[in-house]
Amino acid sequence: MGAAGPGFEALVLDIVARHCGPLDEACWRTRPSRNQRYLAITVTVTARDQDHLDGLYRELSAHERILMVL
Repeated sequence: MGAAGPGFEALVLDIVARHCGPLDEACWRTRPSRNQRYLAITVTVTARDQDHLDGLYRELSAHERILMVL
């Protein structure tokens, strides 16, 4: 989740694709907050192992535009 704005969705999907390969459009969805200030992005991937998942989590959580990673 992060502040809604130009390029936020693409930013998140690019990071995920670097770790997981090309993403099919059916594996993610977005949900804006009630007042449209924030955007939640849910991405479903299959992790190879814990290190793979940890690397993805670290890169997502380190980015300044991404406020929360679950």
